[in-house]
Amino acid sequence: MKIVYLGSGEFGIECLNALVQSNHSLDFIVTQPPRQAGRGRKPTPTPVAGWANEKSISFLETQDVNTPQIIDKIAALQPDLIVVIAFGQKIGSKIINLPPKAAINVHASLLPKYRGAAPINWAIINGETETGISIITLAEEMDAGTICTQEKTQILADETAGQLHDRLAKMAAPLLLKTISKIVDGSITYADQDHSKATPAPKLKKPDGFLDFSKPAESLRRKILGLWPWPGASAIYLSKKSNKSVRVTIAMAQVIETSNPAGLKAGTLDENLNVVCGRDALKIIKIKPDGS
Repeated sequence: MKIVYLGSGEFGIECLNALVQSNHSLDFIVTQPPRQAGRGRKPTPTPVAGWANEKSISFLETQDVNTPQIIDKIAALQPDLIVVIAFGQKIGSKIINLPPKAAINVHASLLPKYRGAAPINWAIINGETETGISIITLAEEMDAGTICTQEKTQILADETAGQLHDRLAKMAAPLLLKTISKIVDGSITYADQDHSKATPAPKLKKPDGFLDFSKPAESLRRKILGLWPWPGASAIYLSKKSNKSVRVTIAMAQVIETSNPAGLKAGTLDENLNVVCGRDALKIIKIKPDGS
């Protein structure tokens, strides 16, 4: 099976490793251009570009995969299958309809729940107890294609988004190979999504990490887990001694059940140095000062 891969994020690396170790032919990769990252804001290639360089696999970086030149390039390769994972671009119908077998997408949620760029984060933030991998056919509407296969897993009580990301990435690789095998032998069955049950998982930005301590401590604990390691859940700490404020990222916290008898305002520290919340309090276990 000749495969063209469209992807940018680290989530797809386990699947790429599985593909090159299989009997399929990974002929070409399309990924996003380098982006500024780190303190020096230096242009940094995507994880997929770095992987392709390491494996000496041909790849192309583009801001728009739907240009005629890119479409012609992919068409000339005559792929049987297109695999899309964490690509970060909308894919048009000309590419979707190009391969004779299918164009499929690996997504880190149990669709139709959590369509969008940050399904892992939002599942934890919203207190879901399970999530999984969905492999779907590509559709012009984001994450709305027919379901080829799904696999479920429990979300652990103190699991961060980073930990769940890595676990789901490992789950996805064998599931992708099984799905491709079923596509090859014609045994694959498809199921339409119930679009009325679709929920969004929009891309997160740095400001989304700011903690509102007027909310219940448990919801803030989930937010801390769901935003670690990026963008990170943050708060402003005002030192009484220096009268200076510093932004800190909270990496780990524990809920402390309390009725707040002292009537302290949300966001202040009680006598045990726990942060008072709208309900209960948060014991801050691990922080990272801004910029560290």
